[in-house]
Amino acid sequence: MTETSAVLRLEGVQVRVPHGSVMIDDITLTLAPGEIVCLVGESGSGKTTTALSAFGYCAPNLDISAGQIVVGGQDVEHTAVSRIRGREIAYVPQNPGSALNPSLRVADAVADMVRTPNTDRARRRQIAREMLGTVGLPDTEEFGRRYPHQLSGGQQQRVCIAAALASNPKVVVLDEPTTGLDVVTQDRILTELLRLRDEQQVSMLYVTHDLAVAAQIADRIVVIYGGYIVEQGPAEEVLRRPAHPYTRGLLRATPDHAVMRTLAVMPGAPVDVGDRPPGCPFGPRCEIKVESCETTLPQLEDKSAGHAVRCTEWRRTPTIDWAPPAINTDAAADKAEHSTELEVADLRAEHKTRRGNVVAADGISFDLRRGECVALVGESGSGKTTIARVIAGLHPTWTGEVRLDGKPLAKYARKRTREQRRKIQIVFQSPTDTLNPRHTIGQTLARPAMTLRGMSRSAAQEQVRTLLDAVHVPYRFADRYPRELSGGQRQRIGIARALAADPDVIVCDEITSALDVSVQARILELLRELQAERGLSLLFVTHDLGVVATIATQVLVLNKGLICETGTAAELLKVPKDEYTQKLLAAAPSLSDALAEWDAGAVKERTPEPMS
Repeated sequence: MTETSAVLRLEGVQVRVPHGSVMIDDITLTLAPGEIVCLVGESGSGKTTTALSAFGYCAPNLDISAGQIVVGGQDVEHTAVSRIRGREIAYVPQNPGSALNPSLRVADAVADMVRTPNTDRARRRQIAREMLGTVGLPDTEEFGRRYPHQLSGGQQQRVCIAAALASNPKVVVLDEPTTGLDVVTQDRILTELLRLRDEQQVSMLYVTHDLAVAAQIADRIVVIYGGYIVEQGPAEEVLRRPAHPYTRGLLRATPDHAVMRTLAVMPGAPVDVGDRPPGCPFGPRCEIKVESCETTLPQLEDKSAGHAVRCTEWRRTPTIDWAPPAINTDAAADKAEHSTELEVADLRAEHKTRRGNVVAADGISFDLRRGECVALVGESGSGKTTIARVIAGLHPTWTGEVRLDGKPLAKYARKRTREQRRKIQIVFQSPTDTLNPRHTIGQTLARPAMTLRGMSRSAAQEQVRTLLDAVHVPYRFADRYPRELSGGQRQRIGIARALAADPDVIVCDEITSALDVSVQARILELLRELQAERGLSLLFVTHDLGVVATIATQVLVLNKGLICETGTAAELLKVPKDEYTQKLLAAAPSLSDALAEWDAGAVKERTPEPMS
């Protein structure tokens, strides 16, 4: 590919705080017509900053201080962003719910993005309906008149994609567009993106922290760490033979439902770009570093044609053993030795609406034994979170029976005894929404120790140190507020708060869905340690089958509020019997499957069901 044929070219781009720290530096990449390039890396690595720089845009407190940005042959520095956005380059955000105007109907939201000159309102609405059909949504008048709140998360994301494509841009930038979506919805969206690439030659810059997703769709992969590109090349080459130790670390931390293996946790923590060390930014975490790595920043070096790496020691990067010893997920193999902590019998849960009650889950029965992890899996709307909230005492509209230590639990948490509230704790999906922003971390962790365990203030403060050590958060963070922590750190504080009560059961509601694979691996390792050390029982709500393979003992597959299949994790993931379970497994991204397809020279057939 020549520079003139590229639809997007970033050359030596630098973004920095005015008169301060450099956020990204020396970013050079190109995007060819009909190509998908994935930007991968941990949170804070510079992925989104790099993606936004393609518009000549950055956050209000940052400046693009160096480099050249060319979109469709036009130098962005000399072109008003409003003139190229939509026509030449479009953006799909991570959170469609907050990106769509709640007062605009779906068709109007897409029609507003049509940039074709001299187009009247009727034609714009016709184009909007055509674009909805293009991304696999109904192109009917009825669907176009819906509001965003009347759509599922996957439908909202497709509307954002339709709006981005409304003016036939050459490049679409997608920022984590499937984070938090269930595997079936994610597969549908990825399939539509691949079809748009193949049929309309749309080029895409796709930001993600999920290497399994990147393996499904990427033509090329660009790995970013500490604001620098540390490796880039063809997807197959980068994923099969990673040259940089950081890329290797990400791959080893990625769970895979097809290969049940122990995840390797990368040492250390992601570098803060405001406190980047001299030399290689990955140096403090690197296991093959030499003395020069601490003083000199390596340059991007060609490993092979089109494959470059920023590491002087890349030849010493160990290969990855893709088939290490399988993990032992059957913590309760000998049932006679493990008492039953929690029993759920014939649970039926409903949601109250203006039009009457809607059944969210029905006929749910299962046992949770000491030291065991039961996973609830299924698509969004299958009833997983409702069941979790019933058990935690946060959803009172239900019938049936939930017993803890053989004793029935009241529907409302506030009507349960203090001892029952202590024994069952919940960790929510979004720690940002559930940690009090006005309380320090120390206050947050001390409160349940005092209220549920009767500890004195001084004893609770001593407990704070123990809890922070347990979740691998430095004790100095006790005086910080939630806003001063990263997402992964806040999630670990959420787990520590649950542990402060010394519970027997923890309900985990999608607690890893938005985390980097490296942070996710660390949290899963922590939970397994707590199971082994304390006999902790887990009810784990998730849509990620790779996570299920890593931590679950038993699995309940839910479809529209009903249990359609149960079994051990090993049995169910290898030989699913129910058609719905087979559909979930077929839709779930897998690194090992991608490698096998490359070995066979095959291309996976992707024909998802249409979205209603």
